[in-house]
Amino acid sequence: MSTIDAPKYEFFSQLARIINSGQARSIVLSGNVNDLFFNGESYMPLVPFLLRKTSVSGLIQVVYELNGPVRLRGEDQAKLREAWAAWKTGLDINALAIKELGSDSSKIDLRRREFDQYLRDAIGNATQALEFLRQLSICSRVALRENLLIFIEAADMLLPSGDESISRMNDSQLRRIAIVTDWFSDPDFFSGKDTVCLITESRSQIHSRIARLPQVLGVEAPAPDTATRAHFVAWNQAQPAAAAIPVPEDSTTSQLDAPEPTGQLDALAESTAGLTIHALRQLLLASAYNHRPVSRDDVVRQVEQFIQTQLGEDVVEFKKPTHTLKDVVGNVGLKKFLAETMLPRLALPDDRALPGAAVAGPIGGGKTFIFEAVAAELDMPVLVLKSIRSQWFGQTDVIFERLRRVLEALEKVVIFVDEADTQFGGVGEGAHETERRLTGKIQGMMSDPALRGKVIWLLMTARIHLLSPDIRRPGRVGDLIIPVLDPVGQDRRDFIQWMLKPAGEAGANLLQWLDQEGLAADFSAAGFAALRSQIKAIPPKSEAELKASIGDFIQPAIGQTRRYQTLQALVNCTRRSLLPDPHVSEEQRALWEREINLLEAQGIR
Repeated sequence: MSTIDAPKYEFFSQLARIINSGQARSIVLSGNVNDLFFNGESYMPLVPFLLRKTSVSGLIQVVYELNGPVRLRGEDQAKLREAWAAWKTGLDINALAIKELGSDSSKIDLRRREFDQYLRDAIGNATQALEFLRQLSICSRVALRENLLIFIEAADMLLPSGDESISRMNDSQLRRIAIVTDWFSDPDFFSGKDTVCLITESRSQIHSRIARLPQVLGVEAPAPDTATRAHFVAWNQAQPAAAAIPVPEDSTTSQLDAPEPTGQLDALAESTAGLTIHALRQLLLASAYNHRPVSRDDVVRQVEQFIQTQLGEDVVEFKKPTHTLKDVVGNVGLKKFLAETMLPRLALPDDRALPGAAVAGPIGGGKTFIFEAVAAELDMPVLVLKSIRSQWFGQTDVIFERLRRVLEALEKVVIFVDEADTQFGGVGEGAHETERRLTGKIQGMMSDPALRGKVIWLLMTARIHLLSPDIRRPGRVGDLIIPVLDPVGQDRRDFIQWMLKPAGEAGANLLQWLDQEGLAADFSAAGFAALRSQIKAIPPKSEAELKASIGDFIQPAIGQTRRYQTLQALVNCTRRSLLPDPHVSEEQRALWEREINLLEAQGIR
């Protein structure tokens, strides 16, 4: 334990610098605000941690949260009561120490009782509580020797973004927003020495009239890094086991004998990347109860559960592909490129790594299957991004901020996005403001040097042209745009052999016939898979029966759409070696563009 340094919280140092310098008097503290933090002796929630760290002479700490009281230390409450009485009566605070005040005594007692009444009325009345806190900051400037440091917990519940249309807000919401806006915009306040810190998970959750004030600065508490997790593991091991009331378990399995501790703290800290201290604590408690060391499966399960809890199952899911590139039929040239060029660069830890790749090609071409195999080869956590957009106002920004915190905490992760053109929109004038903002943030994250070598983006789309040009540029997934096309030549024959395998002797002599005339030239990987499934379900008894079964199969009327998607994949490809003809000329590329224009003129998109 002694060899591991205590965590150094840069976010707190930043917060202290802002307060001490007077750079801002209104601060939004966001990010990993629901976690545990080390105060020098133990781990505790954020607000007690902040109170411990800011407990200095000359500073009165005030804490308020929705439906709770305005919390003060006893001696600080007495000081504020006297300052309030002096301010309201117009007397110098030193005069209140004089016992004989004549006719002013009753006025002072009245103001003291008024202060106590405000404290009581603030419970359950958020609007009155905020106005009382604002009045306290005015009182502090006039009649208090000390400075105020006010922490407002769950500020997003007090001042929610919600539907930010003024006409749709109720009177209480309007008044609270007006109170805080006036408070933070008061020149005497922001040039004074009192500070208000709004605590929320995301700045986007606070109403924009407050969050976007130029005098309001933000500080973000990041997820714990490897060193912080290592310190917690070591600290936790040194703590006595917690006593608990035994509850009968629905099991007759006896407890395992406690094994000797194995592994290193650093290894456990690295493997739990992505977990908060709270989640890591749960993992260690379960391990201690079961009398066995934390296993890799335990860690993976806890990380997956925690991340899905944070982001929501409708936003992400963990993918565990069981197939590898060896299971991919055909695509010999592509598989060679992936194994020899792409995978080694994705595994690099620094700016030599690829930020990811966009995979284009017609529907049914096998894009998802092939690149699930790529993800399996990488042996990294694979997050499937399902839908980052929310129907609720402002919630999309919150989801994105959570996603970014998760990605920054993980050591290495693959982001797998199927149908990427529907996930990420454009940034042009026709796009909705939320869509433009989301796409801009995703673009920034793809090219963020801090995430290079840590986050790998694999975007699958049959409509590569609908992805934002900014996403397709070099430095983002535009570094590598890979076409996955219908099989031709030996790749096509490999698919036919794979399709015929369940047919046994009935298909032994049909390879050449199917290749040359039995199947259309643009037969897709999905088509081969459909025929193979049919053959497995109803095994043909003879070659004639197999021919009849295949002849009965008609491709859907999507040929022109697939041709359009194929052409878009070809013109957007960023590697000549991945094109059907590596020596393709500019004249041929111009012909592709011309054919695209002709198809678009027919309404094909």
